[in-house]
Amino acid sequence: MDLEKNLQAVQERINQAASRVGRDPKEIKLLAVTKTVGVDEIAELLRLGQMDLAENRVQDALKKQEALREKLPYQRYHMHLIGSLQRNKVRMVVGKFDLIHSVDRWSLAQEINKRGQELGLEVPILLQVNVSGEETKHGLAPAELRPFYAKVIELSNLKVCGLMTMAPFVPDPEATRPVFRGLRELFQEIKREYQPGAEWRHLSMGMSNDYEVAVEEGATLVRIGSAIFHAPKEG
Repeated sequence: MDLEKNLQAVQERINQAASRVGRDPKEIKLLAVTKTVGVDEIAELLRLGQMDLAENRVQDALKKQEALREKLPYQRYHMHLIGSLQRNKVRMVVGKFDLIHSVDRWSLAQEINKRGQELGLEVPILLQVNVSGEETKHGLAPAELRPFYAKVIELSNLKVCGLMTMAPFVPDPEATRPVFRGLRELFQEIKREYQPGAEWRHLSMGMSNDYEVAVEEGATLVRIGSAIFHAPKEG
């Protein structure tokens, strides 16, 4: 496995996808999903200049953060929490992650806000929307988003920065386009109706199998794991 080669290949494909639709590639941030790899590989990523990491599980992420502090005590990086978050783990999360991608319940939003108040922090979050309607996916139904957003922005220690979704895993990436387009349209509806300001700027969508389509549909954050950490298939 050649991390540097894989990173360069992913970034080039992001750049090409952005160019196809007239976007500036600098608008799109690559998040390296490190849930399947160890600290040595993460340290190598950081050495290569990949400073945005993403984890699904809270305890795993915190262990890796601790190990990285020991291995690279002066290294700065950004850690995103992209997996589902339970209320009983909020105390472990707030202040330890740069962005929480998966807020989809009022009780969870309240708990994050409460912890933010205790620590004197404004906590950046994204609202997760289940655009595809799959029962196995977490997230708000699209029809629930606007009233939920209207409530959440009243919580003083939350900074609502945009939306996140997960598309179905399908053989043809093109089949995910309606999901990503749907999230972008919801994002634009909120922007028009509430005029939230500069903090409303992120669409977290697209993974290793479909990130080029996500970029074409407006993604600002793409969550890439296997395309970075696994050797590309031949042929």
